[in-house]
Amino acid sequence: MKLLIAMTLAIPPSFFRKEKSKRWTMIAESWGTIQLAWYALQKRTPHVFFDTTGCAFTFLVAKVLAGCKVGAYVHYPTISTDMLSLVWERRPSYNNNTSISTNPIITYAKLLYYTFFAIAYGLTGSLADLIIVNSSWTKGHIQYLWRLAGDIHVVFPPVDTKSLEQLSLTHPPRDNLILSIGQFRPEKDHTLQLKAFALLLEMHNGEMRTRGDVKLLLIGSCRDDDDRERVDRLQALAREWNISDSVKFVLNQPHSVLREYLSRASVGIHTMWNEHFGIGLVEMMAAGLVTVAHDSGGPKADIIQSPWNVPRGGDGVSGDQSTGCLATTAEEYANAIYEIIKRGSSSREILKMRENGRKSAERFSDEVFVKSLKEILLASSLLT
Repeated sequence: MKLLIAMTLAIPPSFFRKEKSKRWTMIAESWGTIQLAWYALQKRTPHVFFDTTGCAFTFLVAKVLAGCKVGAYVHYPTISTDMLSLVWERRPSYNNNTSISTNPIITYAKLLYYTFFAIAYGLTGSLADLIIVNSSWTKGHIQYLWRLAGDIHVVFPPVDTKSLEQLSLTHPPRDNLILSIGQFRPEKDHTLQLKAFALLLEMHNGEMRTRGDVKLLLIGSCRDDDDRERVDRLQALAREWNISDSVKFVLNQPHSVLREYLSRASVGIHTMWNEHFGIGLVEMMAAGLVTVAHDSGGPKADIIQSPWNVPRGGDGVSGDQSTGCLATTAEEYANAIYEIIKRGSSSREILKMRENGRKSAERFSDEVFVKSLKEILLASSLLT
């Protein structure tokens, strides 16, 4: 059987050097994927076309024109009902700037554009013979959009939890280091992390600032000049808010450097709204950090299913049962981190949460991923 494997080897470099569209991005990118699929399938036509990039419009080429069976592992919907709601409610965001959100005519035009795109996305996505998604959050959106599709299976992405579980929880004692993992993209909302950290240092008469050992470290990659400029703005904000002495940015470093910080940090912070899953979050849990994640998307639905009740005013479970914390506002993040650091990384309650988080992260191991994916593929008609 011929499978579509590593077909990028047949793709000319010109496909990857095209200038990024500043407007009508979804249409431009979708048209580009259609062209790419058409080029690849002309070179070699497989029996099975398996997409892991979320490019549903390629299914039209693969199934209708090339006659392939189509499988999909969807990490993030190209468009979601949350995106439609954000435009409808005229809320400014990284992909809905104020020039649009404050103008009713442009808002309704964009809403019309999103609606038609969502319908087309749903029709092409429904062509897939096998659909696998990476989280419960993604499944909910794909079920709503790809209404003509069959069963949708959830397989969590693989995370190397086994090697991270080798990091000691107690020896040496963890630093009062708050760790953030993620590319410096706008949707990661690093500004919220800085704001929460600034509040943390000032709350309770500056108790955490006085200690002098509470630090925030943001580690991640910069893809291009836009990301580097974003880091510059974040560093300027840190200076403006008088926290730059306690904030460090670590850019484009190998995994060995990340692992070193994972072995030292006691708190992990994640601030992306409606992240589809959250691999960095799982890595922090497996490494033994008490994580404070955004109360939305995959982190809420699948990863931190038992949030700590102390920073939530009693809403949640005790530290003996908790696997981490959830927050939305800068104040909630600051309060959760304060409660963690105040108790100490080796205190009974915090140590139990770290152990619970590590145990919970095993659900997302490489071994679980391979087993789940194998079972679904063998039970499907995709390979017959």
